[in-house]
Amino acid sequence: MSDTERYTETEWHTRCAKGFFNFTWTLLDKPSRTVEDDDTMLHAAHASTFHWEKIGHPLNFERGHWIISRVNAVLKRPEAALYHAQRCLQICLAHDIGDFDLAFAYEALARAHSVAGDLDDARRFHKLATEAGKRIAEDDDRRHFEKEVESIRL
Repeated sequence: MSDTERYTETEWHTRCAKGFFNFTWTLLDKPSRTVEDDDTMLHAAHASTFHWEKIGHPLNFERGHWIISRVNAVLKRPEAALYHAQRCLQICLAHDIGDFDLAFAYEALARAHSVAGDLDDARRFHKLATEAGKRIAEDDDRRHFEKEVESIRL
């Protein structure tokens, strides 16, 4: 970007939200992270969600809670993982968001309960996730989901 380029507020928030979301994934995918990387990953997930909440829609909000839940699950922080997974599902249900996103809301709850050591609820949400995953319309999305849900420790 040159010094003369300008963005509207919406464009700026959108660029930040997408950039922080993608950066969070680079850290999630990093084979070995430092404590500083973990902190940065959590901050980036929150930053992405913050920017979406300024200009986004319910779909963006629930995905923001999903990524925050995922990061907290990876960091073995069950309370925060559960909170954000529950918010993700609440937003999906309140706004009739289904398909890929509903399946991943259940996946987040299964993963968070697993991290919390609550294997009964982890299995219950894993079953709901698997059932919702079968209804994902796009084949690539469904395969991606299946890979992710299989990685949950039950």
